[in-house]
Amino acid sequence: MIRYLIRRILYAVPIALAVGFVCFMLVQIAPGDPINAIVPPDAPGDVVEQVRREYGLDKPLPVQFGIWLMKVAQGDLGRSLATGRTVWSDLSTAIGNTLLLAAVAALLGFALGCILGGLAGTFRGSLLDRVAVGTAVAGVSVPHYWLGMVLVVIFSVQLNWLPAMGAGPGGSADWSWDWEQVKHLILPAVTLSVIPMGIVTRTVRGIVAEIMNQEFVVALRGKGLTRRGVFLHVVKNAAPNALAVMGLQLGYLMGGSILVETVFSWPGTGLLLNNAIFQRDLPVLQGTILVLAMFFVALNLVVDLMQTALDPRIRRA
Repeated sequence: MIRYLIRRILYAVPIALAVGFVCFMLVQIAPGDPINAIVPPDAPGDVVEQVRREYGLDKPLPVQFGIWLMKVAQGDLGRSLATGRTVWSDLSTAIGNTLLLAAVAALLGFALGCILGGLAGTFRGSLLDRVAVGTAVAGVSVPHYWLGMVLVVIFSVQLNWLPAMGAGPGGSADWSWDWEQVKHLILPAVTLSVIPMGIVTRTVRGIVAEIMNQEFVVALRGKGLTRRGVFLHVVKNAAPNALAVMGLQLGYLMGGSILVETVFSWPGTGLLLNNAIFQRDLPVLQGTILVLAMFFVALNLVVDLMQTALDPRIRRA
């Protein structure tokens, strides 16, 4: 197990470097000049060039990438061009809010997906199966931002049950698990959970249906094992593949919540990225994308290790 862990970590290092290079280049080739976020449009040319030199934007891209990579290795993601604050100061709060939103959405989506998928795979061809599959298809097909706006119109505007924006009366810094705070979390979490719920439902249904047709399940039933005992064997065999899908979906929830957070003004990495894009704030863009990408790489590593612990055949392969 230790050798497998070391090998997986070594595999993750070049992936992390490649991700860092892609993050740096994608932001650099985007249209617009980041200097416009610092100096006014009517600034003299010599002032613009001086500011460009101070931020190192006058150097060739390979040199800029090398300097940026060395700073990142030391934990320095730079300073925001728009606010002057360190990227870490804004990112630390935003990523905590996104983790909270993604965790609640994942818990809701994965729980419903596993329940619907397990029931649909067990009772294939039944009305329950058709309802579960229809719900999964609808969940995958509905756009996040449209569903979020519909929920706001229904539950915030018309019924006035839930707040439409923000992370709580006192802001995200004063988060506590009381009803006034939780109400701000319900609509964005439900909106964000719909797509992973649909994907997990379809995945678990296919896995359970395939396992239910295998010979060892027939043998277990032939030996007189109870329905609960057969179900536990099916769950154990379905867990590795289902876990891989859930891990990927959790990564997508962290990186793909920009539209949902913008619709609900949730102060997470998605809203931070949205503001940085409009302000052409390169350090914030690069730092946020890099941290989210590294989270995805680390999450894949954790999922691989959990799969290996559940199914030793993966390690032997």
